[in-house]
Amino acid sequence: MLKPINLANKNFLSCNDWTIEEISHIFDLADKFKNKKLNYELKHKVLGLIFDKSSTRTRVSFQVAMSRLGGSTI
Repeated sequence: MLKPINLANKNFLSCNDWTIEEISHIFDLADKFKNKKLNYELKHKVLGLIFDKSSTRTRVSFQVAMSRLGGSTI
């Protein structure tokens, strides 16, 4: 079981901005998502996509990810 760490108001500009525990927590979460041990649904959530330059691959990647999690994009 992961110990919850609140990272909602943290910016990742440099590894020096985060503690080892916070970085380790991110990797633990990623591992759990990858191995389907953690499920997070974004049902009824909408992600707004704004790109300065057209980037079809990035836009489609975000749309697919959001769709797989149950959300939608605009």
